[in-house]
Amino acid sequence: MANDEAAVLAEVGPRLRALRKRRGTTLTELADTTGISVSTLSRLESGHRRPTLELLLPLARAHQVPLDELVGAPTVGDPRVRPRPIVRHGMTFLPLTRRPGGVQAFKQILPPHTPTEPQPSSHEGYEWLYVLSGRIRLRLGEHDLILNPGEVAEFDTRVPHSVANPDPTPAEVLNLFGPQGERLHVRARPAAD
Repeated sequence: MANDEAAVLAEVGPRLRALRKRRGTTLTELADTTGISVSTLSRLESGHRRPTLELLLPLARAHQVPLDELVGAPTVGDPRVRPRPIVRHGMTFLPLTRRPGGVQAFKQILPPHTPTEPQPSSHEGYEWLYVLSGRIRLRLGEHDLILNPGEVAEFDTRVPHSVANPDPTPAEVLNLFGPQGERLHVRARPAAD
């Protein structure tokens, strides 16, 4: 980690020099614009002075570039999650999160009339589900419920449960699964008085 930081810092000076030369600015002109002494600017560009935020901010402003460009920050990777479908018992699960552990999000697609006779099961964890389209039959312990679009259910998965699509059209559900004891914390704005 320290080697990575040293390599990034070592590249700042040459980057500053190249940017100044590309703009056709002298050290004296840059010193006047930034309030940083010529000797400090020269030492920064030659790598004999460690760049600090107090020095880089006025330089970024003077060169009219983002601070990231001065330090050569790595580009942020593509943030999109490209789900690989998982098919189980005729239902398709699309993972919407990529990090292991913690709360996991899935879009679940249930074809018409699937599964036909689901057997309730239980396991460690906690689940929150939101019906996007279609209707869902949720059997949870003693309860046998039909959930319509926009309805939400939240439950401890140690209670025997099953989810099925009783209708002749597909149903889509957004699922959030949490490890044992990890519940979702839904925050809503209070209603306006």
